[in-house]
Amino acid sequence: MKYCSLLLGAALAWGQPPTPPADPVVLTVGEEKITKSQFEQIIASLPEQSRSQFLNPAGKKRLAEQLAELKTLAHAARAEKLDQSPKVKAEIALQTEQVLARNEFQQMANAVKPDDAGMHAYYDAHKGDYEQVKARHILIRFQGSQVPAKTGGKDLTDAEALAKVNELRAKVVAGENFAKLAETESDDVGTATRGGDLGSFGKGRMVPAFEKAAFAAEIGKVTEPVKSQFGYHLILVEEHGTKTFDEVKPEIEQKTKPDMAQKALAELKTKVNVVYDETYFGK
Repeated sequence: MKYCSLLLGAALAWGQPPTPPADPVVLTVGEEKITKSQFEQIIASLPEQSRSQFLNPAGKKRLAEQLAELKTLAHAARAEKLDQSPKVKAEIALQTEQVLARNEFQQMANAVKPDDAGMHAYYDAHKGDYEQVKARHILIRFQGSQVPAKTGGKDLTDAEALAKVNELRAKVVAGENFAKLAETESDDVGTATRGGDLGSFGKGRMVPAFEKAAFAAEIGKVTEPVKSQFGYHLILVEEHGTKTFDEVKPEIEQKTKPDMAQKALAELKTKVNVVYDETYFGK
């Protein structure tokens, strides 16, 4: 037996308002009837990262089956008067507090409005996070690479792949066109047709070794071979810059809201009389 633990919080938050005439019953568990609007409210109360899997018909049916299982067990527990036991009462009370506290904190986070000065300060302190480069690459895979070999291509050893990528680098240094070499030689078939063009990317998008080399590279100069789990790369950076404050302002606003809500919570706590028994908890 398994059921969706996410439903525990959702069920606590769900009441049973009168059924509107145009609100059909979509699930019946024993004597309990759940209408369409009630079921959709349960979906809406789930965490955002989990909600999407229950929006299509198959997902809704799966959630309904899990809810039916949850309700069946809950009905059996009430019949056995488990809901009257001190242990279960304490758990229900704690879960209710958690649901209320989570929703209040979310409401606080949604209500705060970061000021421009604070967001500019955040931007200045984290400017490095918003660096980006525009680059091309040539990939030469080796045996065991996570990139499949091209049809008819030789499965190179590590040493053979390194020798080949060094030959290609020498050609670029001697003046051959990087993009044209990428079209004919790169094992990254997804970018080879675009001359190895990766477009613009920020930090955290590429594997660590590739990212480190790309952000350290001089514009217009091909890098030394860079090894990753995909093979050996040659990287040619064409542009290096930083996203402007206006470009990242919405992202900064979302990042700073929880911190501001946390400050609001700290202020709220100063207005509540909290006393700890030092004979029980210690100093």
